[in-house]
Amino acid sequence: MNNNNTKKNIIAWISLVMLIMIFSGAFQKAEGPLRALDFNTLAGSFGKVSGKLDFRGAGGTGAKEGFLFALTLIPTTMLALGLIEVAQELGGLRVASKIFTPLLKPLMGLPGVVGLTFVSTFTSSDVGAVMTKEHFENDEITDDQRAIFVAYQYAGSGVINNTLTGGAPLIAVSIVPVGLIILIQIVVKIIGANIVRLYCKRLNQKEAKKDKAFA
Repeated sequence: MNNNNTKKNIIAWISLVMLIMIFSGAFQKAEGPLRALDFNTLAGSFGKVSGKLDFRGAGGTGAKEGFLFALTLIPTTMLALGLIEVAQELGGLRVASKIFTPLLKPLMGLPGVVGLTFVSTFTSSDVGAVMTKEHFENDEITDDQRAIFVAYQYAGSGVINNTLTGGAPLIAVSIVPVGLIILIQIVVKIIGANIVRLYCKRLNQKEAKKDKAFA
């Protein structure tokens, strides 16, 4: 029985570590087989316009372009949720909850169960949004915690992926290392989340006083 539990724990840890590596963007610039550990590489890409990868084509505007852009999010989101489901079956989320609770609770007042979502937001704002919705609908986070987490995600969304892609022209001329740039963004995102955390706390205190006054 102990051997079975030990084996399950090892598998759970392996699944968690694999997911963290996949979602973190750490292997985005890797060469060879290691690139398979990058989420954006797994999601893939297709289509070219003027040498640039683009499914929507060139010169599109209006509702049609918006629909096609939304369509491109479906495979990415489905892949992420599939990976999460596999990790959950292997016990990865249980381990993640234990690891991330001591980190996220004091940092932003969030439970450890959102740890993988926290890591996924480094590379994909869309995946983070869907996973946050799942947490709330499964009663794993409260409405206030959702607001705090959304505040963290919304500013500088997909921080690693967008910095290395959209910010690539500026990185080339920046005198600050890219790692420091990303770290500063994450720190500011956490500050923003805590401003919302403080607001929610004050709002709840006011509501509590009103309830006492009417009681």
